[in-house]
Amino acid sequence: GPNSPFAERAARREKKLGLNENLAREILELHTLGVRSGYSQSDVTELARAMTGITVVGMGRGNLGKRLQETAELGDTVFVGGLHEPGTRTVIGKTYAATGETQAREIIVDLAVSPLTARHIATKLARHFSSDIPPPQLVARLEKSFLKTGGDLPSLYQTLIDAPELWQATPAKFKSPWDWTVSAFRALDLKSLPPKMTAVNMCNQLGQPIWKPESPAGFADTTENWAGSAALMQRVELSAQLVRRHQGGSDARSIAEKVISGPLSKLTAETIANAESPAQGLALLLVSPEFLRR
Repeated sequence: GPNSPFAERAARREKKLGLNENLAREILELHTLGVRSGYSQSDVTELARAMTGITVVGMGRGNLGKRLQETAELGDTVFVGGLHEPGTRTVIGKTYAATGETQAREIIVDLAVSPLTARHIATKLARHFSSDIPPPQLVARLEKSFLKTGGDLPSLYQTLIDAPELWQATPAKFKSPWDWTVSAFRALDLKSLPPKMTAVNMCNQLGQPIWKPESPAGFADTTENWAGSAALMQRVELSAQLVRRHQGGSDARSIAEKVISGPLSKLTAETIANAESPAQGLALLLVSPEFLRR
């Protein structure tokens, strides 16, 4: 915090420390209330001030970092009072007079069970498991479950499993590169990658590098982000490589019965039947409209 004891000592050495608002903004925008939910820049700043002093052992440098490592394990979350910004905080219209670590904890607990958070999380879950534009009635049921249970995620998952919208006959969600890769391996009963291919390179090639989304929001969850022509061509090329590793039978139509939830369309069935070889037919199955969706 800019007015913390640590910052005051630094100022005497002509070093000015600023407030880092990144995590506070991500908590409000991504993990709780959601973007355009009504929070202000002031709320971001106040939450950032409340969280000052909370750190992770091993991230700090200098004498402070050494002292933390002497008293706690690497990776532990700890509170350092000398780094905390003094004063009361007001976030989303509520004033928090608690001091120290308790201040941030009280704010985050309130954010976690806010009705705005309920709507945000319900919408994200419904979008991921049903369709890009989730059914309003499914969102409403998830939101109700969230508020009733105080945000108990297993309860929300049970509501999802029981939802008829998730069991529609026609798959609606376009598979992300990761989803597609896992389902392709299952369909082909593959236990290992082809020679000279690594999981890291394959995910990079498909456009979803492991643990490296382009922003803190994570990887996109809608069709428009994954169904471009260049991305589909990458799946076509990888399908051919994966099929070469397939050790079982290569009858695409019999495999389709096991991995596709419904019957193949007439066009897909004819395309597979007219393939130049069983292996090509199997590769075509992996990039068919039916297989590309879940």
